[in-house]
Amino acid sequence: MNDTHHSRHVLVLPDRDAAEEVAEALAERFGVTDEPQLVRDALAGEDDAEDAQWLVVVEDPDAAYDPARLDALATEYEGWRETE
Repeated sequence: MNDTHHSRHVLVLPDRDAAEEVAEALAERFGVTDEPQLVRDALAGEDDAEDAQWLVVVEDPDAAYDPARLDALATEYEGWRETE
């Protein structure tokens, strides 16, 4: 039985600038070729758009990216990696 499953990593960043920089760093450091998806995630109950977090979604079907290195990258930009 083949138990490979499609994997993705979600990096949570404090603002759009950080998310865009992380997306660029993913290509440089990890060789990510597919453009990561940037998603604005408004915090529940917050009306102020400035309080939105940004998510960088990285598809990783071959489980090629080291979660510890992704954690370190997100931390550099005051973010973190969500575990699914």
